[in-house]
Parts: sequence; structure tokens; C-alpha cells
Amino acid sequence: MDFNFIVYDLEFNQDFSPKEAKTKTTKSCGSAARTCFEIIQIGAVKLDQALNAITTLDRYVKPSIYPEVSPFITELTGITTERLSQEAFFPEVYQAFIDLTSENTVLCVWGMSDLKELYRNIAFHGLDRSVMPRNYINLQAYVSKHFGLMQGRSMKLKSAAELLEIPLIHPFHNACYDAYYTAEILKKIYNTSIQSTVYDPDFKPVRQRQARRTVNFKELIAQFEKMYQRNMTEEEQQMILLAYKMGKTRQFLK
Repeated sequence: MDFNFIVYDLEFNQDFSPKEAKTKTTKSCGSAARTCFEIIQIGAVKLDQALNAITTLDRYVKPSIYPEVSPFITELTGITTERLSQEAFFPEVYQAFIDLTSENTVLCVWGMSDLKELYRNIAFHGLDRSVMPRNYINLQAYVSKHFGLMQGRSMKLKSAAELLEIPLIHPFHNACYDAYYTAEILKKIYNTSIQSTVYDPDFKPVRQRQARRTVNFKELIAQFEKMYQRNMTEEEQQMILLAYKMGKTRQFLK
């Protein structure tokens, strides 16, 4: 069965103020512990099964969660509040993205954050997520493996493009251009071992609670007495215990 790839990238805006972080915590977009990353640009490249480019998408999004683009985001991406003022809101841009897809589309992303945040924005706006393709490839993980990085280490998009000798003809931190670089990287390393995975936006990993471990203070004091070849006084023992507890706070780490 023929399929196609949609390689996409997102740029986000976020309000970094602690007060806003509490008050704008966003219905379905997130928990009270964090703010939503609001999508302000979607860039995509559609490839056929032979990795030939079919079409592209480059859409900016008028913000509806945070009306002002953070100065940090503007410095990083060049996107300003004024630039977005005449753009469509997310539901219209999301539909344009969905119009690129088909039943046999495989999404390709550089890292999982773009996949997770897209679903969070879909939920915030109350849109139909069932039309989203479920199969995806996290290309960043395959590239990190391709270059022999240790497990848990991730490679930046620019570094991967440089190592794969892809001409850097566009700036980074632009969704359209980053999608272009990701597509070029896919063309460089794609092989049959790179398989898509089904994404479940409702999946929440169960974290194993580790058994609480305690320190044997009697043996700790005995070790000090062995080191100094004498008995520790009561005052010295209290100082040792206090130093241990203060160290656990990690406030003295440099």
C-alpha cells in the first residue's frame, strides 16, 4: 500500500510570567503545573513514498492564548506580534494541515515535543483529533542512533544537517525551514529499518515508585570513628548528622 510522509515543524509562543502561568492554564491544554506552548507557525513538507517532494505548507497562526509574542520568542524566531495580527486562528491553520494528510500518511517530526504540543493545541481549541494521522517517526531518535550517540542523548537539527552535509541555505528556528531540513535528513538516512510507531495522545507512563531508602546513622558515626581512630563526642555526632541533612537539600552545590 502506498503511503506518504508529512514532515512538519512548529514554532511556539509561551508566556514566561509566573502569574500568567497560573491564570492561563488552559482547560484541556495542560495542568496547573505548566503553561501551554501556543503554536504560532506550522511548516510542513509532504513527500511521497519515494521521498519526492509533493507540496509544502507554511502558515503562521494568530495567537488566542497569549496575545503578545514573548520577546524571547521574537529574538529566537523573528516572529512578532504584528506579524501574526493578520493571520488566521489555529482552527483554520489546523484544517490546512489536515488537508495535506491522507489515510496512509506517516508524520515525521524532529523530537516528540512537536507531536505532543500539536495535540495539546488541538485539545485546547476543541478540535477533532481523530482526523490526525496516528503513525509517526521521531527522526531525531534515529539520527542520534545513526551517529552512535549514547542512549538518552539527542542531536540538534542543525548539528545533524551539518554532519550529513546538507547545505545550510535557510536560517533555523523557522517552522517551514526546519521542516525542510528535517525532510532532507530523512532523505539522507531513510532505510527499511526506520519504521513508524502509533502515537497514543492519552498514554501516560506509569512511574515506578522507588522504595524509600534511609541512612544507618549508627554505621555512619562508626565510620567517622574508624577514620579518626577515636570515639565521636555527642556534639560531633550531632554536627555530622546536621551536615548530612543540609547536604541532602542540595543548596550548596556549585
